[in-house]
Amino acid sequence: MACVARSMVAVMRVAAIDLGKVRVGIAVSDELGMLAHPRPFLPGSSRKALLDALATFATEEGIERFLVGLPRQLDGSEGRPAREARQFAQVLGQRTGVAVELCDEWLSTRQAHQRLQEGGHSARDRRERVDSAAAAVLLQSWLDARPARSG
Repeated sequence: MACVARSMVAVMRVAAIDLGKVRVGIAVSDELGMLAHPRPFLPGSSRKALLDALATFATEEGIERFLVGLPRQLDGSEGRPAREARQFAQVLGQRTGVAVELCDEWLSTRQAHQRLQEGGHSARDRRERVDSAAAAVLLQSWLDARPARSG
């Protein structure tokens, strides 16, 4: 019953971003807001081009919220990558007008590598897919933590 009731309400489209200097992973929620689907990575070398691509993506996909992975050190503290993620999240929200939420990405890349390896992907294929797979891990964790909606 919960699945039927859930599909009867409007579901927010959410995209997760795993920032990287070379590749930026992206994943988007399905129409029911239950599953995360990785998308092809975006180039990360130009922040302006990346922001433009994400603004277009948000418009085309009807994205209502972005999740940006917040990398932490093993001891839980935040270093330079976390400060860069916070700054990027702020600029992304201003550029797109879409709500942005920072999410702890603790071990998401490691989980993504493991899942891709278990799926039989070659080392080369894993390198090209891991960023978006990590974004999907982040998004799926966020989706799973949300309470089920009822009509």
